[in-house]
Amino acid sequence: MNKITKVNSKLINIVLCVLSFVWLFPFSFALINAVKSGAEYNQGNFWDWPKGISISNSLDFISERVSLIQGFSNSLLYGVVSSSLAIVLAALAAFGVTKLQLKAKFVWFILIYSGTIFPFQTYLVPVYRMFSSLGLYDTQIGLILFYSAISIPFCTFVLRNFFSTIGDEQLEAAKIDGATDFQIFHKIFLPMAKAPISALFLFQFSFVWNDLLFGLTFSKSENIRPVMTVLSQLNGPNGATTNAPAVLLACAVASIPTIIIYVLLNKNFEEGFVMGGK
Repeated sequence: MNKITKVNSKLINIVLCVLSFVWLFPFSFALINAVKSGAEYNQGNFWDWPKGISISNSLDFISERVSLIQGFSNSLLYGVVSSSLAIVLAALAAFGVTKLQLKAKFVWFILIYSGTIFPFQTYLVPVYRMFSSLGLYDTQIGLILFYSAISIPFCTFVLRNFFSTIGDEQLEAAKIDGATDFQIFHKIFLPMAKAPISALFLFQFSFVWNDLLFGLTFSKSENIRPVMTVLSQLNGPNGATTNAPAVLLACAVASIPTIIIYVLLNKNFEEGFVMGGK
């Protein structure tokens, strides 16, 4: 049995190494080309090693074409606020449909989860018209509300499944001690759900940060548009890239926040799984 376990562990490690190489190989060469000059990129081969680091022209090109810092701050606001709001509301809904004495719990869950049934693209026209009539189009509040609403169904699905695995013994013991439902939710269930909440925050933040479609549709001002929408403006006419190294450099810089979020939440994954397993 131990031999079989060791063999399976080696196979898993090999598969993970292969997948890591498949992901890192093109990404590494994108970084290599991001530090090339425009002339070196156009005249040389994509796989050639750069003769030196030359990013000053790329930085000048980016600053002349777009306000990358403004896009960063907008996406950071949308990602943090909308992900947090969606998780809080989803956690309350998941706790309600799993642990509270509600009628038609499954119907309420299906009603919330139905938000994932249709493709997200079908929401573009009705949400655009609603935002235009309510004065929410091209506003930060409008984008925060949309990103929050579109994230709630999936977050509810994940947290409902997690709360369903927690026995009712702790709930009953807390009620005997005089705890209210909200105290039970806040002091018992939320700490136990640290791992899935961290995973959901990372997932939803990455979704909001990498979104292009909704950012283009529901915003038009430079001080409102998220970072991916800002990066799309670096392309030349008819989608022709005028400065490929600058675009690669901007995209590489734009990927940093999601990496930082993962590093910050990595500890919560382990602590949450340990706490949830007790």
